[in-house]
Amino acid sequence: MADRLYTSDEADEVLSALRFETKLEKAVLARIAFALSLVKQGVGVPVSLSFGGAEMKRPTFVGEDEVFLRALIAHIYGQREFSEDEFFSNRSIVKNHIDSGTALLAQMFQEAGRSGEGLIRRLVDEVEFSGCREQLGGRLDIFIGRTLLQRAELVMELNNTVKHANSHLAIMGKPGVGKTQFLLKILADIRIQSNYQTNFIYFDYKGDVIENQRFLELARVQPFRLLQGGQSLPINPFILPAYDEQTINVSAREKAESFASINSKLGVVQKGALTEAIRAAYAKRAGSASSFPDFPDVLEVAMASYEQDGKRDDSLIEVLRDLSDFDLFWRHGNETAPLDRLANRTMLIDVHAMPVLKELVAYLVIERLYKEMATLPDSPVTEDRRTIRTILVIDEAHNYLGQKNIFLQRIIREGRSKGVVVFFASQSPNDYQQKFFNFQELLEFAYIFQCDGVSAGSVQDILGCSAKAAKDLQTEIARLEPWQVITRSQAKTEQFDKFVAEAFYKSYA
Repeated sequence: MADRLYTSDEADEVLSALRFETKLEKAVLARIAFALSLVKQGVGVPVSLSFGGAEMKRPTFVGEDEVFLRALIAHIYGQREFSEDEFFSNRSIVKNHIDSGTALLAQMFQEAGRSGEGLIRRLVDEVEFSGCREQLGGRLDIFIGRTLLQRAELVMELNNTVKHANSHLAIMGKPGVGKTQFLLKILADIRIQSNYQTNFIYFDYKGDVIENQRFLELARVQPFRLLQGGQSLPINPFILPAYDEQTINVSAREKAESFASINSKLGVVQKGALTEAIRAAYAKRAGSASSFPDFPDVLEVAMASYEQDGKRDDSLIEVLRDLSDFDLFWRHGNETAPLDRLANRTMLIDVHAMPVLKELVAYLVIERLYKEMATLPDSPVTEDRRTIRTILVIDEAHNYLGQKNIFLQRIIREGRSKGVVVFFASQSPNDYQQKFFNFQELLEFAYIFQCDGVSAGSVQDILGCSAKAAKDLQTEIARLEPWQVITRSQAKTEQFDKFVAEAFYKSYA
């Protein structure tokens, strides 16, 4: 019976380097490589003909898990029995997958910015999201109401990839016409139909949703009341997938652009000062248990720089002081650790009590969600139904749509393949006519309640109807009764449907 094998030269080099970066033993890394290759390469794994690497003893690699490892191989290969040499030797399945898997690990390590911590995070994402595939990917068919005349049921097939290019959605209407109750009904249905696997992050601008205890309980939502009772978000906007110099520099510049897009008082000088303060704050934390700063760190660095240069406090210091003093985000010294990921959380962020910084808080959370989304594997599709991992819900979206939020735009453009979706609730179709970004083109689902002052052009863009139909709808939209909605028609022979929306309080009384 073979009791050892020798890895390839290349595999040994990778395992030795990753041992230093991750502080994991080579045998542990070899098992990770084996499992990664077994899943990704399967029976197509290339045969390894190199034996110049380090010795891997069978007891060290297999331990007490030989039955389990054999069962895994048998499942992948569709073969019940393997000889000893086929299982563990220089010509074995195990060796082929170790050598192949280390190449996959090396690639992931590069993509993670050559960060051991980033590599581990990538591996966790692979395991967690792959492990959910049997639970996800089901139908999300939401009953939204009945047509006005025929009383026919309308169902929104949210994640049907054959019928719809994406799952982004907009609900428009003036206050008091039922759009929030309609939105809550859709979200509750999604949570229940997905067996609570599809999550959402909801920005509550008015503070009315957070008081709906029935919705919070039914949808299993974790509420966060900012500036109320000292509650802060367990999120650190400075956590990155890797902490190499280039990643930090890019993130610092993006943060400065984000601040400037929200606050018009921040000019070129302030953006430069903020970029340098963020870089310096990361440098101060380098080598510590936590490689990322918090807002008090950045404020301290910025104030020291201003004092050294003899500069008086300005709008930048004011914003950083507010972010630090209001205790909006996680800071070092908090009893609990910051969240590693947002996409697996359902949370409602109530910002209505904040006199300032509402949009900036949303911007920073959206940036964090995008950075996380970019590292995820593609969302699986089962029987033409794409798994929706998380939904970004922006209430009173007209307060955000005019900002050049590059991360929101990227989520809308790139989120489809990752299973990340955006829901907007705003007051009018006019809100989506922004010169710098074509929101209308990327909104697959649009529901128009009663609105005032709607332009024919925005109606045409949102519904995809003819110019004549849009002109006729201008008046009709202004005269809609509460709960009446106009949307794109599900029948090819019609340009739009008119229906009575279903309400959360009626569905879940």
